[in-house]
Amino acid sequence: MNPLFERLMRKATQLTQVGQLQEATRAIQRALGGGADAATRATDRATATPAANDEARVLDVEARFVEPAPAPETPPAAPPPARETGVEQWSDGVFAHQHRPIAYKLFVPGTQAAGPRPLVVMLHGCTQNPDDFAAGTQMNQLAREHGFLVLYPAQTQHANASKCWNWFKSQHQRRGRGEPALLAALTQSVIDAHDIDPERVYVAGLSAGGAMADILGRSYPDLFAAVGVHSGLPSGAASDLMSAMAAMKNGPAAAASGATDGPGVPTIVFHGDADGTVHARNGEAVVRAALAAQDGAATRVQASDGRSPQGRAFTRRVHVDARGRAAVEQWLLHGAGHAWSGGSARGSYTDPSGPDASAEMLRFFLSHRKVAAAATP
Repeated sequence: MNPLFERLMRKATQLTQVGQLQEATRAIQRALGGGADAATRATDRATATPAANDEARVLDVEARFVEPAPAPETPPAAPPPARETGVEQWSDGVFAHQHRPIAYKLFVPGTQAAGPRPLVVMLHGCTQNPDDFAAGTQMNQLAREHGFLVLYPAQTQHANASKCWNWFKSQHQRRGRGEPALLAALTQSVIDAHDIDPERVYVAGLSAGGAMADILGRSYPDLFAAVGVHSGLPSGAASDLMSAMAAMKNGPAAAASGATDGPGVPTIVFHGDADGTVHARNGEAVVRAALAAQDGAATRVQASDGRSPQGRAFTRRVHVDARGRAAVEQWLLHGAGHAWSGGSARGSYTDPSGPDASAEMLRFFLSHRKVAAAATP
């Protein structure tokens, strides 16, 4: 490990634990920036927009993970209780869990709420960051209109040189370990610090972020009420680098078998049938696994073809349960590549031709409240 990085990250953890969040944020930003000045980092971001079919930048060979030390006796550090003042907030933060820090950005809309509000957790794709992902998905604009909070965790280049979530590593595919444990703890800390409705907490992601969102939904059905997977892979699709590359190119070799700790979580899936980075068979596999987890509850299928106002053709399939609710929803985008459907060109990996994946995911999310029983820790 780089000695400077290690020293700064250790300092960030110590500052977080004593509540000095602004100083901790600056420390972790210096660590992630590798000592580069602001102008250099801005130039790097401006030139880092990836090509849609560049598989090498979607998965990093040098991904690494050190199993954390046993959890301390005290609970994970959480930000101080927030006061919802009616003023819009777009803030940086840092959180530590089991001696591992994670940076994030949190959007709190200025609209006043009559009661607890929903939370949407957004997991960026490889080479992206929270600002880029927020600009591309335009989820903050929807949050302004509908009054929910949005949390954007940030993957570090230390954990993965391309800033991919490590969905393909076995130590990051289970409850209580690795990145799923860190992301779940961060989500819980935001719930505790803000006036969040715990029955309306959702997670969505793109590509590697979509794969990690599926893992989180399967591993923490007691935390998340619904999941959105855009251009991602199913939990259990890979266990190492070679199987990950094969799954990305051709789809999972067999049905994904990620464990579910409770009832199946409602899931909405978007995938382009011309995706050259993550094959569309992966989207089909996410749907099959989500249906299997419903244990036969989704008995009817409603299918329709359509076209976005910008001309993108799609096929939509809705698997409806006995109560008439959409348990699993699938959008197959005809001719679309590896990009967030309906996103803004201000962010990377976006396809402005639509349909609007952010709006459709939000509609699906808000139709569901958490029904899963508490899972075993």
